[in-house]
Amino acid sequence: MSIELPRSAIIVLDRLTTEGPMTPKDISSRVDLAPRTVSFALRKLMGQKLCKKIPNLTDMRQPLYAADVERARELRMKFEHVFRQVLV
Repeated sequence: MSIELPRSAIIVLDRLTTEGPMTPKDISSRVDLAPRTVSFALRKLMGQKLCKKIPNLTDMRQPLYAADVERARELRMKFEHVFRQVLV
């Protein structure tokens, strides 16, 4: 597993791992990133199978995104120095 993720994807992954499933709009407001940047980050994370899209049963128009916590933990342990730099 390599870390070919932009800074925004690491930030989004960290937030999804700690807070659980969220909509892109919720992520955007909590990490103070533009919605377009969050969408890009989510596409990168899904491409690396670090998160998945799940149905939002309260509002089907806005999907939820959930981190694959186990894979995220492995990635964080392997690249702790990178995460520390980004999340400071």
